[in-house]
Amino acid sequence: MSTQNFDVIIIGAGLSGIGMACRLQRECPTRSYAILEARDSIGGTWDLYRYPGIRSDTDMTTMAYDFRPFYTSKMTAPGEDVRKYINDTAKEYQVVDHIRFSKTVKSASWSSADNMWTLDVTDKRNSETYRCGVLISCSGYYSYSHPHRPEFDNQSAFKGEVIHPQFWPEDLDTSGKKIIVIGSGATAASLVPKLAENAKKITMVQRSPTYYCIVPVNETITKLFRFFLPRRVIYQIVRAKNRFLQLFLYRLTQTLPGFSKKLLVSLTGFFLGKKVSVKKHFTPKYLPWAQRLCLLPGGDLLRSIATKKVTIVTDSINKFTRKGLMISSGQELEADIIVTATGLTLKYLGGVGFSVDGQNVDFSKEWTYRGMMVSNVPNFIHIFGFISASWTLRSDMISRYACRLIKYMGEKSYTQVVPKLRDQDQNMKPRPYIDGFNPGYIERGIKEQPRQGDHMPWVNTQNYHKDLKVIKKGPVNDGVLRYSSEPVSVTNKVGPTSLVT
Repeated sequence: MSTQNFDVIIIGAGLSGIGMACRLQRECPTRSYAILEARDSIGGTWDLYRYPGIRSDTDMTTMAYDFRPFYTSKMTAPGEDVRKYINDTAKEYQVVDHIRFSKTVKSASWSSADNMWTLDVTDKRNSETYRCGVLISCSGYYSYSHPHRPEFDNQSAFKGEVIHPQFWPEDLDTSGKKIIVIGSGATAASLVPKLAENAKKITMVQRSPTYYCIVPVNETITKLFRFFLPRRVIYQIVRAKNRFLQLFLYRLTQTLPGFSKKLLVSLTGFFLGKKVSVKKHFTPKYLPWAQRLCLLPGGDLLRSIATKKVTIVTDSINKFTRKGLMISSGQELEADIIVTATGLTLKYLGGVGFSVDGQNVDFSKEWTYRGMMVSNVPNFIHIFGFISASWTLRSDMISRYACRLIKYMGEKSYTQVVPKLRDQDQNMKPRPYIDGFNPGYIERGIKEQPRQGDHMPWVNTQNYHKDLKVIKKGPVNDGVLRYSSEPVSVTNKVGPTSLVT
C-alpha cells in the first residue's frame, strides 16, 4: 500500500475545493498539497446535477471567486456555465495537476505523536494512504449518492418513470409528455419552467408553499455603463451592489418579517394576476428565510403558471397509482414521468470517519470555532458557505483564513493548532450549527454537526460583515487556538517540505 505525504490535503474538487487550492497556490506557494476528489471530474454539485434548467441559485458576480471575475450580463448562470467556470479557473491557476480523481476518503486519523493526519483512501481498484499536516474538508454538506427519497405508498404501481433530479438520465425525452414534479424548492423552481418548454403538461405538487424572489434576467448596470467604464470596474460595482442587496434583503426579513412576507407574496401575486390563488399556493406558513428564498429570473416559474403551461397543486400525496398520483383530496393526477424533487440528505464532512489519537470524534459533542474549525480536532478546517447569501463569499473568506493560519504556523515554527474551550466557555448554551434556518434537509441531519455557543468565537454567524471581521481580518492567535511546536517534515515526489519554515 503506497503512502503519499503533503503539507496540506483538500478533500473535494468542487467550487470550494478549487477556490481553496487557488488560494494555496497564490498565497502559500512553498506548501505541497493535493486535492482528493471522489468523482472523476471537477465541479462537485455543478458536475453532479445535469437536470434541465439547472442554474446558479445566487447571482454569479458574488458566486464567482473574487480573484477571478465571471463576466456576464445575466443575473444567474446556467449550470454548464458554472461548471466551465470552475474548470477554467482550475486550469488557469494550475491546480489541475494536484487533483487525484476517484479517491474516496474513508477515514482520517490524527496522531499527536507526529502531528500528522493519516487518510485511508480508496479508488476503483486500490487502497492508499495519504498523510498531511493540515487537512481541509471541502466536501460539501449533502450526500451525492443518497438524496432524500420519502416513502410513497404504492410507488411500484406507477407504470411510468420515476426520476430524482440528482440522477437525471442524459437521454430522457420529455417532449409531449405529462410530467408531475413533486416539490417546490430551488430544484423544482428551475426545472419546471425548462420542462414546460416542450412537455405536454406539467403539474407541480407541493405539500406547502415556498417563497420566491423575482430578480431581473439581466444586470441593468452592466448595460448602462458598458460604453463608459472598463469591464472589471463594472463587475466590481455590480458585485458590491448584489452583495449589499443580499444583506439588505436578509436583514429586512429578520427585522420586519411580517412586512417582508407581505412584500414577497405581493410581488408573486403581481406576476400571477388573479388566475391563481396566491393565498393557497404562494403564502408559506413560515417566515422568510426560515428556509431559503428561491430566485426566479424574470419570474419564469410564475409566468409558466400564469400562462397555464404549468398547474400548481398544494396538497399532500396519498399514494402512487398506475396512472400517476392520488392526492389527499381524492383527485388523481396523471403523468408519464414523475420527478421527485424532494430534497437532500445532509452528510457532514462527506461521511468521513474522524479520530484523534485513537479516539473516534463525535462531532455532535464538539463546538464549532467560527463555523470553520472544531474544538479538540487539531489542524483541521472545513468550509461551509453562506446560506443567506452566495456560498462562495464565505468559502473564500475561510480559504484566506486557512492560508493565513498556515503561514503563521510556518513563521512561528508551530506544527499543531487546535481550538480549546477556556474556563469562561465551559457553561455555554448550545445552539445548532445552523440556527434559525430549518428546511427539511437541515432538520433531518443537523444533529450530526458540532454545536455553536452563545458567544464568540464559538458562533457560526452566517453574517457577511461579522464574518468579514472575525474570519477575513480576525487574529489567528486569539487565545482560543492553542499552538504547539513539534517540528515534523514530510517528503513527497517533489522533494522535502514542512509546515515549519
